[in-house]
Amino acid sequence: MNYLITGGSGFIGSHLVEHLLKNRHSVINIDNFDQFYDYKTKIKNTLESLGSNAEFNFTKKDEDIRKLATETKSDHYQLYYLDIRDKNGLKEIFRNHKIDVVIHLAALAGVRPSIDRPLDYEEVNIRGTQNLWELCKEFGIKKFISASSSSVYGNNEKIPFSETDNVDRPISPYAATKKCVEVLGHVYHHLYEIDMIQLRFFTVYGPRQRPDLAIHKFAKLISENQEIPFYGDGSTARDYIFIDDIIDGVSKSIKYLETNEKVYEIINLGESEVVTLNEMLSVLEKAMGKKALKKMLPMQPGDVAKTNADITKAKALIGYSPATNFKNGIKKFVEWFLGNAHP
Repeated sequence: MNYLITGGSGFIGSHLVEHLLKNRHSVINIDNFDQFYDYKTKIKNTLESLGSNAEFNFTKKDEDIRKLATETKSDHYQLYYLDIRDKNGLKEIFRNHKIDVVIHLAALAGVRPSIDRPLDYEEVNIRGTQNLWELCKEFGIKKFISASSSSVYGNNEKIPFSETDNVDRPISPYAATKKCVEVLGHVYHHLYEIDMIQLRFFTVYGPRQRPDLAIHKFAKLISENQEIPFYGDGSTARDYIFIDDIIDGVSKSIKYLETNEKVYEIINLGESEVVTLNEMLSVLEKAMGKKALKKMLPMQPGDVAKTNADITKAKALIGYSPATNFKNGIKKFVEWFLGNAHP
């Protein structure tokens, strides 16, 4: 099968590329290497996903990424350095490749930055996604998977969060864009018969995790003997899901989509267990063998108090079954972190 993946050089995307290639599929990776974090990290992700241990001599961003695209091109893999807002550029890719399934992971990420840049988030997360749907419509591509987010639940009082819960009250622009994409996705499914699954990812962690996310950020600061920003009293809680389990969920969603018709589904992918900020830091400290220096700060606007996934639907519909508990997942993350140089 031929898969087009947006954001295939990111954290989740690079693991998915690796998984698909190992299973002898072909992958078209579209990534704009956004300045949200250092492009060198994404180049390393890309090389790891392709099973390459080669040293990369960095010079300038544009030159490096074009060099990467050239050097990694093969019969089964091709990287395009492109922003999903560039519809004409996307159209050339759709025209030049046979695409069986689109897996859309690219987005402007992060709750707090979205409060400062709401219009950018609208342009990328909503308009960019619509560009992809418009091209699926034009080129007759009928299978589409999109990354949504647990942030759509906001401060939902009902625990655990179920796909049938009302999500009409997001508390950040990022969450609002993800909810909007879910709603617009149904329009394209209804009008143009595009089979679609919207996956609500909870807090994903593991090797190659984005450096701005708490576990990676805390590990880096602990290793450097610097203070970690600790928001609130530590009672906020997240449903952490290990990257291998997320890839298993995405893979099973792809299989379900490919073997069924008239599909429009929203599915939670989480662990279904909740870990407080205090507990997370304690487990991380033990795995690293080092105590953290905490800088106590107030809660941030847009942050939710707790996330907790009801994964009943995922288990029943796609056979989803997360297998990595938090302590083992953190151990694997720390092994990767300590074994890798970080830019």
